[in-house]
Amino acid sequence: MRILMITISMLVLMGCAHTQAEHDAFAVEHVGAGVYVHHGAHLDIDTGYQGDICNISFVVGSKGVAVIDTGGILKVGTELRMAIRKVTSLPVLYVINTHVHPDHIYGNAAFLTKNSHEPEPIFVGHEKLAKAMELRKEQYARLNARLLGDDAKGSDLVKPTLSVKTDLVLDLGDRTLTLTAHPNAHTNTDISLLDSKTGTLFTGDLLFIERTPVVEGDIKGLIAEIEKLKSSPAKLVVPGHGPVATDWVTALSNEQRYLNVLLKDIRASIKNNDGMVKAMDTAAASEKGKWKLFDIANRRNVNTLYPALEWE
Repeated sequence: MRILMITISMLVLMGCAHTQAEHDAFAVEHVGAGVYVHHGAHLDIDTGYQGDICNISFVVGSKGVAVIDTGGILKVGTELRMAIRKVTSLPVLYVINTHVHPDHIYGNAAFLTKNSHEPEPIFVGHEKLAKAMELRKEQYARLNARLLGDDAKGSDLVKPTLSVKTDLVLDLGDRTLTLTAHPNAHTNTDISLLDSKTGTLFTGDLLFIERTPVVEGDIKGLIAEIEKLKSSPAKLVVPGHGPVATDWVTALSNEQRYLNVLLKDIRASIKNNDGMVKAMDTAAASEKGKWKLFDIANRRNVNTLYPALEWE
């Protein structure tokens, strides 16, 4: 009987440890009054992607909650929703997507409330986001099926019902969020947000810290938008990927340096007629060692940017 009780106790402890590990796996950092951030892992989308690689955040006001990005899969969105409920019982008023990339948007489905007594939140994004989501719907569905398998099921695409054309102010009660739509930069669907109470700026993927920046849209536009962000009154910055930064001007400058080197080297390669394949190995090589996932992300950047820059 004693052996049996010890065995049962061990199993219970193992079960508790497993539950705790699952809970701890979705850690939330309290970075300021009513501001919470979950940091995704620095994993490449083709290797080890589990729908949890970007920063996802929420801001709590006296009236309710605003969610900023939701992860790349229903499961992550659900974990986020549970994390919010551990902090507050106030309703989720807004679910905001900073841009169209799949690692930021597919957790939206967790905030649909058809089978709940909670009110449906307003989904918010750039004025071009809904169209971009529709255009990429089939491509992203195939990508999710390939990378996530059965885990992709239920991760339905939820489009914004409120669009940001230039600026938009959302009232959470004792604080406001000012949303700014950006021209073509990281993508053509980028928005950033500034919290009035804490001075926290959420940049989406206009800013990468530690992880190699990614450019899908316009590298020159991204460099210009980074320069504008440097004049923000922000006190704290939450990037799309990487740690929260107080020395955020330096972080923006680091990204700008990489992008300027990349642009310069691709232009030189085009002028010398070296070809894109060679440029994938040589462009921005001086930046290697300064960024995580550099080899694969930098090659992708060259592959994206080279054809466009050939037509300058």
